[in-house]
Order: sequence, then C-alpha cells, then structure tokens
Amino acid sequence: MTVARAHHPAAAESRAACATEVQRRGSASEWVRELQAWFRSARRDLPWRRRRDPYAVWISETMLQQTRVEVVVPYFERFLARYPTVADLAAAPVEDVLAAWSGLGYYRRARALHAAARTVVQRHAGELPASRAALLALPGVGPYTAGAVASIAFDAPEPLVDGNVARVLARIFALEAAPESAEFRAATWRIAGELVTALEGSSPGAWNQALMELGALVCVPRAPRCPECPVRACCRAAADGLTDSLPVPKRRPAAIGVELHVALARDGERLVVAERPERGRMAGLLELPTCEPSGGRLLHAPEWPRAEGGWISAGEELGSVSHAITKHRIRARVFAARWNGAPPTAPLRLLSAAEAAQRGLTGLAAKVLRARFAR
Repeated sequence: MTVARAHHPAAAESRAACATEVQRRGSASEWVRELQAWFRSARRDLPWRRRRDPYAVWISETMLQQTRVEVVVPYFERFLARYPTVADLAAAPVEDVLAAWSGLGYYRRARALHAAARTVVQRHAGELPASRAALLALPGVGPYTAGAVASIAFDAPEPLVDGNVARVLARIFALEAAPESAEFRAATWRIAGELVTALEGSSPGAWNQALMELGALVCVPRAPRCPECPVRACCRAAADGLTDSLPVPKRRPAAIGVELHVALARDGERLVVAERPERGRMAGLLELPTCEPSGGRLLHAPEWPRAEGGWISAGEELGSVSHAITKHRIRARVFAARWNGAPPTAPLRLLSAAEAAQRGLTGLAAKVLRARFAR
C-alpha cells in the first residue's frame, strides 16, 4: 500500500505505530473504542436500524447503493409495507416490484432483488442465509451487500467497503492510490477485513455501521469536519494536512449533451407508452415514445415509433425537461401528439397516466408526466 509522506518524522513514527496497533489489536486500540462510543451517541435513527431482520437489512442495503439515505427512507418504508417478507417479494409479479422501485433508479437492483427472493424461497426455505458464501450466490449480491447482511443481521465478522468506508480508511491510513484502481480496492478491503476480524467482544455489525456513519456524517468528501472526528488522533491525513486531497479525486468523464424528442401522445384520456426490452438499461419499464431529432428538426410522423394499424402524429411543442443518466445530460423537448388508428400493438400500448405510473416509468417519462404542461 502506498502512504503519504509525513512532514515530521517523530509524528510519522507515532502514527505508524497507531495504525499497526489498530490492525493487530482491533477493539483494544483506543481509536476503535472511541469510534464505537461516538457511534452509540451520534448514530442516526433510521428505520432499518430499528430491527435486525435480515430481510430488512438486505432491502435497505440494496436501496442504499448509489442512492442517498434521505431518498431511500420513504421507499424503504413503502416497500416493506407492500412486501413484508421474502416470500411476499418472491410471489409478486416483477412488474409490480419495478413499479414499487420506480424513482430509485438503477432498476437492475429491483430485478435482482426479485430473482434473489425467489432463490431464497426455493433454496433456503424463505430465510436469508447467514454465510457470506451463500449470500454471494444470490442474484445481485456482491461483496459489499454480503458483508453488510452477514455482519449487521447475523453479527458475523465480515468486512464491507462502500464509498464512505473507503474514504475513512483512505484518510486514516493515507492511501494514495486512485480509488478506481485495483491497488486501492485491495488495500481498503484488506484493512477492513483485518479490523473486523480483530474486534474483541464487540459487534461486527455495529463496527461496520460506525465506519459508514463516520464517513457519512464527519469524514465527508468535501470539507471534512475533522475537529468533530472521534478518531482524529490516529488519522494520518489529518496530521499531514491531506484530508482535502485524499482519497485521490476520481477522473470524471466529460458530460455528453443529448437532445431527445418526446411525444406526449393521447388517445382520449389514455397515453401512448412503450415498454422497454427485457434486457439492458431500465429493462421492462415504460417510457413515452422518444426519438433523436434529425438535424434539430421536429420528426415527422413516420419517424416516430409505430405499431401495426396506427401511428403517432406530433403537434405543438409544449416545453422541455432536463434529465441526467450517468455522463449523459439530456434535454428532452416534449410535443403534444395523438394516436391515429387501431389500438397499438407491443411494444406500444395505451394506458392512463395512473396505470403507467403503477407499472413503473423511466425517470425521464416520470419527469415529463410531472411537468406542468403534462396536466
């Protein structure tokens, strides 16, 4: 592992000794005790922390991947109310699960949850397995989720590394490797594993949550609140003035501008929607008929999605919405339109706005329907 150089040799020697003790002695080290005490007093009251049900832990940790806590909380509560057990989730049609997930993004997570729930019912009698290996065998469960469920729900001494934990470890141990590199991933997982397996009489689940909470509340990406940090004494980045430069910033790809034309096409009170393919991005969700423009011009009717016996004819432009997907920055121009002809055939269909939302909409389609001009 590559570490930053200390500006003061004596201080560097002291911090190196502290780091070594952390890795060797776990909860016997002062900073481990300090972090656990801080977590007991500072932890947020989150709905999934009020229960140690493995199913609830699994759902929450899956939702929290690439999604902020404040966004997840209402989705988690609605999802658990709708599907209170693994068996309930497994028995539901995947379309209903996607609808319940709609708005959280990264819909592969919802499909994987549904597939994994069915596997748990078929192979594990409806109970999530406790071992890391068995958890990793479930669809969509990777090292982080397996470590979270095993440690938080079953108190197994299994490590986990998410963005918050990686940032905390990068600063405490002054890791200079790029976060996207194999060297950085190997170092953070190795340290996390050494820490959680060295705990003496402490809960691995509480320890892992303490590391994540420290990264979420104190050791934040920009302007970390170092004076409030309970483990500052053993943080090499804080001592060397490197907290603003560690972890090494990721190289962000340049944004790609995209313009789309979206048809808000009606047949009476119903809308024309298109079902996306079962594979690929946003698989199975419903979207409004969408095309890329030809040289910036409004597309003519033959260029819009068609179905046997009918077509879409576009009228006035109603406005536009902005949307972002990964590195793409989308400007979607929305046009009033109507459906002409017999009822459409797949992948097009006619649904009310409420029916479409219940089935699960893409983020862009949901934005268009929420916009004022769509009412």
